[in-house]
Amino acid sequence: MAVSTPGNGSGPLQGKLMADINVTPMVDVMLVLLVIFMVTAPLLVAGMPVELPKTTAQPIAQTKKPVVVTFAADKSLSIRDERVDAGSLVPRLAALRASQGDAVLYVRADKKIPYGDVMELLSRISASGYQRISLLAQTPGAEAGNPATPAVAPNVPEEK
Repeated sequence: MAVSTPGNGSGPLQGKLMADINVTPMVDVMLVLLVIFMVTAPLLVAGMPVELPKTTAQPIAQTKKPVVVTFAADKSLSIRDERVDAGSLVPRLAALRASQGDAVLYVRADKKIPYGDVMELLSRISASGYQRISLLAQTPGAEAGNPATPAVAPNVPEEK
């Protein structure tokens, strides 16, 4: 948008066009929209008041303790803190899933375990009915005593 500058017909400003965008009106509009959204957003979250019907169904059981399968360097398996043999892993996990519901199962495997063995363990866990499986890894610079974090966690640079 070009605007001609005022002048009396003579002088250096006559005939010059100002090609700069005037952003003040745009900022004003954006601030008004920001205030409108800030006022209406809490109203949208609250929703409509509804009286929910009563039910006799039992509430869904929440997993108290995460399900962690550990694959140690000596190729021993454990569920949470209890050692299990390879033959009883699938039935134990299936029973655990039936009693506690479908939760995320975390797998901790020693880095010395071959990749093929870890993949075989993952297929056996999947055969037990768990669909949401997360691999745990130790973040760089973490202490040996700190718990492992999911492998999908973002890398956080070390503080120096």
